[in-house]
Amino acid sequence: MAIEEQSKQRQQVLSFTEGGSDGITSITNFSYDHAKVRELASHMILAHEYPFSMMKHVVFNKFMKAVSPFYKKINRQTVKEDCMSTYTIEKRKLKSLLKGAGRISITTDLWKSGQKIQYMVVTGHFIDSDWVLQKRVLNFCNVPPPHTGVIIADALSKCFIDWGIENKVSSITVDNASYNDVCIRRLREDFSLRKRLSIGGKIFHVRCCAHILNLLVQDGLGQLGGVIDVIREGIKYLNNSESRLLEFVKIKKQFQLPSRKLILDCPTRWNSTYLMLVSGLEFKDVFPRYVDIDPGFHYVPTDFEWMKVEEVCKFLGIFHEITDMISEFEYPITNIFLVELYRIKELLNEKTLDPFEHIRAMAGSMSDKFDKYWGESNVLLSLGAILDPRYKMFLINHAFPVIYGEDATPRFMAEIRDILYELYNEYVDCHVVSHSKQ
Repeated sequence: MAIEEQSKQRQQVLSFTEGGSDGITSITNFSYDHAKVRELASHMILAHEYPFSMMKHVVFNKFMKAVSPFYKKINRQTVKEDCMSTYTIEKRKLKSLLKGAGRISITTDLWKSGQKIQYMVVTGHFIDSDWVLQKRVLNFCNVPPPHTGVIIADALSKCFIDWGIENKVSSITVDNASYNDVCIRRLREDFSLRKRLSIGGKIFHVRCCAHILNLLVQDGLGQLGGVIDVIREGIKYLNNSESRLLEFVKIKKQFQLPSRKLILDCPTRWNSTYLMLVSGLEFKDVFPRYVDIDPGFHYVPTDFEWMKVEEVCKFLGIFHEITDMISEFEYPITNIFLVELYRIKELLNEKTLDPFEHIRAMAGSMSDKFDKYWGESNVLLSLGAILDPRYKMFLINHAFPVIYGEDATPRFMAEIRDILYELYNEYVDCHVVSHSKQ
């Protein structure tokens, strides 16, 4: 027995590491590292938004013991402190990354939680030293009412100073809420006093394109009349009862329709309204048949109303496609959005001559909104298009007369050309200064 015990003491646990792309595996002596386990536990809690109490769950601790008999329990307070330490370490890394960045573009928005608490998110977009586009959330904080432009501007300024980027912000993208105009004006004044506005602040205030598109289409949908409400209330009525939905599905199967679901929209988001209309259109033959088994169902559009919905869905298809495109986070779209503006304006011009009166009314209303927000030259989108080697000046030569009209085009062309040279000269000056310091 003594010999056996001595043999066990001499034995070591081996760690097997799978090979990477080269296919080579390795075996090393295993050493339990409790500090590393604590660090990864904090990463797990943060990444998956688990509660701190998870660390005391009985089954979780049994699992960890099965994975490694050396595992030591981590209590709730310890993992909480480790999460704060991880936050501090990651913040330090991000500060270092931001320090090496040139100009930084900011996007910000206000969100309301399920508890009706208002939060502000601030996101920084920049190119790192390896020429990779980076996107980082810099702040997510509660903003108590009132949500005035001054309060939001102060919150943004504190965020910029905290990250050490108060002299690096090139543009801020916000929606069209009136308080944002006050916020941007105040920040512009602060940046101007410090002489830190890029090209004189000509690209400092950027209006959110997705929000403008939403306003544009909502204006157009208002011309449809009550048919949207009829379809919306009908879907609500069906969704409120499992038995109603079952009967509706039975009729749908009789028509051999695809197994799509009825979609209820969020009225403030036009693309969800579009998807609701598309799904309702697919089931237009089911609605009148359902009335036969449920006389309480009073939400059946007429054939003429269905025809209007069908034409509207065809019309709005391009807007839905563009909304999906600008919601893409992985790749920048500044260089291609001018093409989409051109497509939108060309479509609106075409639909103002449509044979259907309701389409003409929609196009007219949407054209007015388009001219309100995009009737003046958008400097950032134009610069993005010019710097795309596929387009250069060709795109704005072709698109400006359609978007802004023949009369305004020469003025906007000259303005964009001057700003382009101004931006180039600014970067030349920055490059010369950085090299002289080195």
